[in-house]
Amino acid sequence: MNGKKLTTKPAFTIIELMIATVLAIVALLGISIMLADSQRGWNRMYSKIYSDVVTDSYVARKAFDAVIRKASKEKYLLDNAGNWIEVYYYADANSTVADRYARFFCDGEPDGTLNVEHGRLNPRQTLTISTICGNVSSCDFKAAGSSAQMVLTLDDGSQTATVTSSAVMHNQ
Repeated sequence: MNGKKLTTKPAFTIIELMIATVLAIVALLGISIMLADSQRGWNRMYSKIYSDVVTDSYVARKAFDAVIRKASKEKYLLDNAGNWIEVYYYADANSTVADRYARFFCDGEPDGTLNVEHGRLNPRQTLTISTICGNVSSCDFKAAGSSAQMVLTLDDGSQTATVTSSAVMHNQ
């Protein structure tokens, strides 16, 4: 008989393989849970940032600022309860008298709309009425000196946003 020696190569035992497999599964589960939670958080934040309420509040603020900034600071009308404001502006740069008006008002609170009515002054004629945004739960207008302010609260049932916009009437 040949005296061949049987040698074993170094290898992992079944217990070591099972422990390594369990550790790998635990690590993969932890990473999966973390990724799923991050995705949920991202989706929640995305829906808050780009919801209709946020978009409408941005549009309302921009529209109010644009109209008030081109308005004449000589005269404006404000409802005693603050439900609407009417400002006057020039149809073109060569006009010497404010000959147009813009009136901001809310329609049908709660869940109403914010509207702006544009028109001609002499003779008084409504040219357009545009809806700026919906889901209005409250709207209040104020004016002091040559500035006007709008405090608008929008609520779609899942999210609420309050916008305060102030602008100065620049034209004479």
